[in-house]
Amino acid sequence: MVEKKAIDVVLRPKRQITLPREVCDQLGIGPGDVLEVSVDEARLVARPKKTVALEALREIQQAFERSGITKEELQEAGRQAREEIARERFSARA
Repeated sequence: MVEKKAIDVVLRPKRQITLPREVCDQLGIGPGDVLEVSVDEARLVARPKKTVALEALREIQQAFERSGITKEELQEAGRQAREEIARERFSARA
């Protein structure tokens, strides 16, 4: 189990904080990375946006696994939808 250790940071005049290197290393983030910040009860929660995106992707993958739809079926349905949209858009102009 990872020990939770509190680290003090200072809120600067322009409402900025500097994250200590060890926190960034634990999160796998660096300069330029985007964080999603929220307030949960009286706690500030900051999560790397790439982590949020990966979690969403995992949820989508799990939903498809539960549905029983194969990757090939999904690709075929997408191809058919694109063809139908193209027919509707371009045949109306003719």
